[in-house]
Amino acid sequence: MNRRVVVTGVGLVTPLGTGTEKTWKNIVDGVSGIDTITRFDVSNSLVTIAAEVKDFEPDAFFEPKKSKHLDLFVQYGLAAAILAVKDSGLVVTEENCDRVGVITGCGMGGLPTIEKYHQVMMERGAKKITPFFIPMVIPNMPSGHISMEIGSKGPNLTLTTACAAGTHAVGEAYRHIKYGQSDVIVTGGAEAVICPLGVGGFSAMKALSTRNDDPKAASRPFDKDRDGFVMSEGAGMLIVEELEHALARGAKIYAEIVGYGLSSDAYHIAAPPENGEGGARAMKMAIADSGLAPEDFDYVNAHGTSTPLNDRCETLAIKSVFGEHAYKLAVSSTKSMTGHMLGAAGGIESAFTALALHDQIAPPTINHGQPSEECDLDYIPNVARKMEIRAAISNSFGFGGTNAVIAMKRYVG
Repeated sequence: MNRRVVVTGVGLVTPLGTGTEKTWKNIVDGVSGIDTITRFDVSNSLVTIAAEVKDFEPDAFFEPKKSKHLDLFVQYGLAAAILAVKDSGLVVTEENCDRVGVITGCGMGGLPTIEKYHQVMMERGAKKITPFFIPMVIPNMPSGHISMEIGSKGPNLTLTTACAAGTHAVGEAYRHIKYGQSDVIVTGGAEAVICPLGVGGFSAMKALSTRNDDPKAASRPFDKDRDGFVMSEGAGMLIVEELEHALARGAKIYAEIVGYGLSSDAYHIAAPPENGEGGARAMKMAIADSGLAPEDFDYVNAHGTSTPLNDRCETLAIKSVFGEHAYKLAVSSTKSMTGHMLGAAGGIESAFTALALHDQIAPPTINHGQPSEECDLDYIPNVARKMEIRAAISNSFGFGGTNAVIAMKRYVG
């Protein structure tokens, strides 16, 4: 069995706005969601900037009593899924519920809640830990709550593959549908670890930008002056569906998912190999799975973290996969605007790739002033580009040397 798979719904909760329309408009307009951290006191922090979700109202999605017992990453993931289901027009019934599943990605789980209740325990004792603590923090809770919210009884999975988790989730959803195990999957990623321990931990690794005095210019992928990534939070969920199932219910179709690749670097806990060969193998696998030629692709949504090492290695990987065609590709990093959402990044970036194909517009890489010598591709500097996009890939690479790539093409009926 080899069925066609399409995207029929998108739900986004990001630093650029709650709701797909708001976020996508800001992406196309080149707006940065990065600013000084307000979530906690940063007076003793080396890094004082992040991309926080600013307009999220939990009461718009669930009862106040419920939100009290949900860590923020679960709230974001559940809200994004509710938005995606509404966008798709999907109705889960007793007749179809076992053919509808949920597969999400999350890098770190409820770190702010862990931080909070560790302090409670140290100051007031273990008896003061809420009985909701464990269900608040474990990484699979977005999947669990989404399933309970919509009544789906198919696969219920969570992947915790660091910054590749969201893309792995979308890829596994694609496979479940392609090979007939499900008809519809709610998929994507959720993350919310802008807290002292989260920011402090990445800061200790020297992974974060320290451009504290100019937050909106801090994330500058592929630029000569890039100095690290900017932490972000939020969620991106997609409704991924078998084509005939979608057509039978008159669903709108954003794009068709045609390929999925995944690989391991087997190299280092945090750094990619200098030639980017692990990411390159995942790209080649996704392209081979799609049945398309490398020359059929027009756009790459890059992992593009804004770290000196990642951007150089990803550029080399793209060149090794696409050859001379690499210089004809439009490549951009939407992390220049959203920051790096860690385990949720692949969810929102898969959504951006589907929207780019649907609207035939490639998002920009903002803050791209001086290209570095080793980053010499067309990174769509600063201004979005209306262009023909026949097919596209979205890259995600994570600590532990884990790589994931999704290939999509424009759906033309």
